[in-house]
Amino acid sequence: MAERQFEGQTVLITGAASGFGARAAERFAEEGANLILWDKASEALAEKSRSFAEAGSKVLTATVDVTSEDQVRGAMAMAKAKFGTLDVAINNAGIGHEMAPLPSIDAATFDRVMAVNTKGVFLCMKHQLPWMKETGQGAILNVSSAAGLVGAGMLSAYAASKHAVIGLTKSAADEVARKNIRVNALCPSFAVTPLFDDMADEVADRHGMDREEAYDRITQRIPMHRVATVDEVVQAMLWICSPENSFMTGQAVSIDGGLTAV
Repeated sequence: MAERQFEGQTVLITGAASGFGARAAERFAEEGANLILWDKASEALAEKSRSFAEAGSKVLTATVDVTSEDQVRGAMAMAKAKFGTLDVAINNAGIGHEMAPLPSIDAATFDRVMAVNTKGVFLCMKHQLPWMKETGQGAILNVSSAAGLVGAGMLSAYAASKHAVIGLTKSAADEVARKNIRVNALCPSFAVTPLFDDMADEVADRHGMDREEAYDRITQRIPMHRVATVDEVVQAMLWICSPENSFMTGQAVSIDGGLTAV
């Protein structure tokens, strides 16, 4: 049997109950990792935990709102007590908002998106980095977006939050590079997730079309003229976090079918 690349390593994933986070948990488990899984969706998270435990993986779950420093701190202490080391952290939890021109987005919506998508990443790294410094190694991957690299009309609050994630990523990478800790960001464009389905339904309602027509409209600007599969995005996560990818840090890696290339 080929050696599993994360054998015995401990991997923390936020937003682990669905989408990229759920599939990432499955793939890291297949590669031998111990799992720390956080999400606000406690029932879905518990179901995931049972399936991993039945498959023989070591797993610790916690219901965590990443906008709460007390909850992040408490869940981190539990994880440290169970596993002792933290090798990889994937800060994936995030939300979107309804498509609207900037003047129509209310301040509460803006604050909420920034709290989850940006403050959440900040708080997680704030408590992940000291743990990694203790052991002298680690890799952090923050999930940004293609909207963190370019503009995103009708999604300005979301785009602002994801641009900020890249700023946090590059700043942290500079601070800890000599501590043998790598910090990178992943910037997917559209992928087949519940969040994308919600956006497609919004576009369909707005323009009087069905979901398939909305998919086609959304992908017109993507040179590959399709969206990513969840597995394509998660495979990039594994590669970025791989122990063999030891000289990459401070990067915002696009996986977008060419969207930001033109």
